Amino acid sequence: MAATGLEAYTEARKLGLKACRRAVVNGHSPYPAVLDDILKEYDVLAEVPVGLMELPLDMVAGTRTAGRTTAFSNNFMPILKEGTEFQMKWSNLYESQMDVGIHDPIKCYEFLNRFYVLEGNKRVSVSRYCKLSGIMADVTRVLPRRSDAKRIRLYYEFLDFFKVCPLYQIEFTQEGFYSRFAEALGQNLTDPWPDELIETIKAAYATFEKLYVNRGGDKLETTTSDAFLVYLNFYPIESLIEDSSDVISSRITRLWNEILTESTDSVTLVEDPKQIRKDTGLLDVFRSAPDYSVDKPLSVAFIYDKNPENSRWIYGHELGRNHLVSYYEGLVDAVKFEDCDSDEKIQKAIDAAAADEDSLVFTTSPAMMPATLRSAIHYPKISFLNCSINLSYNAVRTYYCKMYEAKYILGALAASMAENHKIGYLADYPIYGCVANINAFAIGASLVDPKAKIYLQWSSRKGESWREWFAREGVRVISGPDLIMPKSPSREYGLYLVEDDGTVTNLAMPVMNWGTYYEQIVRRVLEGNWEAMGSSKKREAVNYWWGMQTGVVDVLCSERLPYTSKKLVEILRHGIITEQMRPFDGELHSQKETIKTVQDPLLTNEQIIEMNWLNDNVIGSIPETQDLVESAQGTVKVAGIDETEQTAKSLNADAKAEDGNSAKSE
Repeated sequence: MAATGLEAYTEARKLGLKACRRAVVNGHSPYPAVLDDILKEYDVLAEVPVGLMELPLDMVAGTRTAGRTTAFSNNFMPILKEGTEFQMKWSNLYESQMDVGIHDPIKCYEFLNRFYVLEGNKRVSVSRYCKLSGIMADVTRVLPRRSDAKRIRLYYEFLDFFKVCPLYQIEFTQEGFYSRFAEALGQNLTDPWPDELIETIKAAYATFEKLYVNRGGDKLETTTSDAFLVYLNFYPIESLIEDSSDVISSRITRLWNEILTESTDSVTLVEDPKQIRKDTGLLDVFRSAPDYSVDKPLSVAFIYDKNPENSRWIYGHELGRNHLVSYYEGLVDAVKFEDCDSDEKIQKAIDAAAADEDSLVFTTSPAMMPATLRSAIHYPKISFLNCSINLSYNAVRTYYCKMYEAKYILGALAASMAENHKIGYLADYPIYGCVANINAFAIGASLVDPKAKIYLQWSSRKGESWREWFAREGVRVISGPDLIMPKSPSREYGLYLVEDDGTVTNLAMPVMNWGTYYEQIVRRVLEGNWEAMGSSKKREAVNYWWGMQTGVVDVLCSERLPYTSKKLVEILRHGIITEQMRPFDGELHSQKETIKTVQDPLLTNEQIIEMNWLNDNVIGSIPETQDLVESAQGTVKVAGIDETEQTAKSLNADAKAEDGNSAKSE
């Protein structure tokens, strides 16, 4: 038998008083938030009618004005005593809901994805008590003025999404997630999505939310939408409608570590192999690895998207693989799979590696990460690494070189050789770490020659001949591709000088010692230190980012260089290795503004990796994805830098602004 209106009110009031006590103990207000108070801390641009729609009840955060807020707890349960006029109206509304339902929409204001009631507080209260999921509302949006605060930037990304898919329940916590969500569904953020797809999203999300909460997802520091996006990275949205609850729950369990990693938004950068040795010290490999022998070697697979004959990048990794096999003299068996340039080919190669019982798989391009990640979930007993940086996945560790250290030295050397102060720099893809390389080179050049200008070109940009452009601009000292092309007579690699007769003289080149890198990673596996190579926090993604201190990065000078130039290289190398010299220390200027003053703290590793501004002595720009050749777009789609330019304000004050705004809105 259903409770009477009075009985329901008494039970709801108990829930409200309990919520009040809990809020007071935790130092929060026991009453609903008041939008008028919150808006005092923001610059409001406009109020925009949104219209009539169904809202998720759990996104109703408070009231528009302070009137009658003391009648409710912060979870909208009533707290006034029985026998009041308020109680009678609440009870009558409850009985009406149980009889015919509540049909009149509430009136509310939306601000930063939360709703504040102007008319209909009791309707919200009764609906929540009855455990309804949504309520009809006439919504007006309060639009904040754009700012550099992450919360505001993220909200404007939501608005772009809302224009094409008007669903409030899809709420992400990280920039770029709405674009990823659209991409996962074969859509974009410019054209309206089909009504049928929107209904599919609503149904699929409801199913996922129920099973995710049952697994404990509501206790994580993230939104259900973030976890929903993780699921869609691995399984089609139709599976949430067509497959059984048991199957979906099993998948959520398998993806739990990835969801936890998403919730922390944290990447552990391991910069020194010494950080991952056991406390017992470095033992002899053959004594400390009883599970591996010449008769039973560690099986490793290398998966290449191209082949060593047509790719400088793959050629370097192939040298590393050969070094690995040679160095361990039978203790390690390393096979390769070439030309795996599609998800299907990558999956086939990994399936073959799994069938051969390989223990360790290296995929050597950022573009291979999506397929690698899916395989890592499917083969949890295999350890996967992808050659990239700043991609936060728990199941796949990443590794990359601190190339900006070598570029800093090469920039200084280039400036010492460029008589007309003009230096060319050929970059490949605008991905994480690439802009730091450009800026370090430019800063190194300005250290030697304050008049030096860096003429930037991109080998992956459509329809451009960088050679012709450099020649036209009178650029003769050029930082070209880092590696030599196998079987190619061209000497246009590393740092080189174009002579008067057009011949090329090599000056120096950056060195990525992939053999040393692979040797050190595999050594830790042989020692039984794979888990020690990870983070102490198992929910974090792990990136290995090693540089000159570890021997995986260096600068190789031509014998033709003057001895004074070699001395310059050695001085800078020593400064970087001993940490007496940091390329991004001191004052920094972009093409538009001062990024960092002398008094400001050092840039964090994350700020270096995610750089998307160019130093003030660089002539050129960062291309957008659509301006790149098709073969580059896949890599940039996975590991491309954020096209929203970092500013001094966002670098130094964004976190502070976020903390302040969060505190003010609670």
